[in-house]
Amino acid sequence: MDFDSLLELVRAKDAPRLCIDSRLVRQDDCFIAISGTHFDGHDFIDSAAAAGAKYIVYQPVLFSSRRNGDFPHNISTASIPGAVFITVPDTTTAAALLAQARSGNPASKLTNLAVTGTNGKTTIAFLVRSVLRSAGKKCGLIGTVIYDTGDRVTEAPLTTPDCLTIAQAQRQMVNAGARYMVIEASSHALDQNRLAAIDFAAAAFTNLTGDHLDYHLTESAYLDAKTKLFERLSPDATAVLNRQSPHSAQIAKRTAAKVLWYGIGDPRCCLATARRGGDITARIESMTIEGTSFNLSYAEQSCTVSTPLLGLYNVSNHLAAAGLCLATGLDLKTIASGLSALRCVPGRLEKVGFDGDFKILIDYAHTDDALKNVLSTLKSLCKGRLIVVFGCGGDRDRAKRPRMAAVAEQLADMVIVTSDNPRTEQPESIIGEIMTGFERPTADTVFVELQRDEAIRHAVSHAEKDDIVLIAGKGHENYQIIGNEKIHFSDKEIAAHCLATIK
Repeated sequence: MDFDSLLELVRAKDAPRLCIDSRLVRQDDCFIAISGTHFDGHDFIDSAAAAGAKYIVYQPVLFSSRRNGDFPHNISTASIPGAVFITVPDTTTAAALLAQARSGNPASKLTNLAVTGTNGKTTIAFLVRSVLRSAGKKCGLIGTVIYDTGDRVTEAPLTTPDCLTIAQAQRQMVNAGARYMVIEASSHALDQNRLAAIDFAAAAFTNLTGDHLDYHLTESAYLDAKTKLFERLSPDATAVLNRQSPHSAQIAKRTAAKVLWYGIGDPRCCLATARRGGDITARIESMTIEGTSFNLSYAEQSCTVSTPLLGLYNVSNHLAAAGLCLATGLDLKTIASGLSALRCVPGRLEKVGFDGDFKILIDYAHTDDALKNVLSTLKSLCKGRLIVVFGCGGDRDRAKRPRMAAVAEQLADMVIVTSDNPRTEQPESIIGEIMTGFERPTADTVFVELQRDEAIRHAVSHAEKDDIVLIAGKGHENYQIIGNEKIHFSDKEIAAHCLATIK
């Protein structure tokens, strides 16, 4: 059987079930052996066949990977009687195509929008959904915080799930009456071709800063993964690019799509704009701890946007969202109204309810660039001291640990270093690497508290009039990963409990 025949088979009424995890294979399933972040499905073909897989899709030679170099898969199909083997050049792309075919090609029934970049993806996705809702349109969302399929909202286990989950979610969106989808495209997902079978009407790029180098190894490979999204755009699609990011120029050269540039300030400062595409800009009118007002401009039109979201970086996020919505044909007035309608993004400078004389906010900032953006914003709005609680995740990019310390020391008046999601690393070792980034690690403004709940309690109990407490790193997460165990833990809940005891 060839791949085209398999595609036809999975479109049939009684099509075989698709599996990319050998542990989930049942009798007569189709198993697709893909190379993921931690495991290679080709190593589990025997297990899939033993579990009853009737069809097995594989690559005779897997050109992998960043770590191991090229190596062949010497699979003896004769040793697995009863299974039908289908060879393909790339199983990740094959899986994405099969997933769409098995679900009735739901992507073709949606206007698909994507956002990628190190920071800002979640906020932009929520803003796009807010605009489309305000315009009376139903929009599904797949991202870091939630998967919203139109008929139900669930917590997201991954920013961008596997292609089977995406196709099933899109089918649910279509069945629920949605005609739009916005998705956060992670660099891992793009590198592994999880979105390969989806035609995007528009895609936005935010920025590229130090993160995920444990996976990509180099910044160049990290950028290449992000750029894949734009290389696949058709000439009729729109690439919404941040003209204030130095990486956008490279992306613009590698896409066939129309380019819509966005940025804060005078569009004439962007030489790339003059060469190709339009521009959407913002002029800040006011910014306080309560929110931001700015003038949104595009094509000689302008509207005012009023939002509770803080910071220049969030204004930039609004512009990226506006660009994606412009690509769907919405007018600027409708877009401005929809942007203004969003009151909160979970775990993104989210305020902890409190009527006292200081403020507590939680934020997902877990890179040095994101922490710098958040702290710089709060520093300019803070009348008292700026107190920050942060840690770094285990089994993740270690290079950012000392950089986060340097940012916190530079911008905060009190720093409390604690545990985040240590995973299989020792929390003490992670904190030790963080501490190397401080110029004055023994200063009386720098504290170490291994237990995250105690670190939050220390920050809240020491807050005074006009202070701002930022609890950074976990944001919307309601868990902590220690070893291989996931336990309930919410920064927001802990902070609220601390406030209740103060009252």
